[in-house]
Amino acid sequence: MAHHKSAKKRIKTNLKSAANNRHYKSKMKTAIKKVIQTEDRAVAEENLKGAVSLLDKLATKKLIHKNKAANQKSRLVKHVNKLGG
Repeated sequence: MAHHKSAKKRIKTNLKSAANNRHYKSKMKTAIKKVIQTEDRAVAEENLKGAVSLLDKLATKKLIHKNKAANQKSRLVKHVNKLGG
């Protein structure tokens, strides 16, 4: 158990940021799945916009590495381009 005031505060902020990170990573996974599971190209393109925006935001916040964001975006764009329509 922490004894110093700053250490107690650090524990609280760590818990808060861990919950926040978990929320955003879950949101990211959901957005990616939404694009992958869509069969209609128009809908997939709409979902792709949101997913790309979210990936960029998470890379900026350093929740994920910028290369991971780039790889995911590339993968999603490839998938959408394969769809007919």
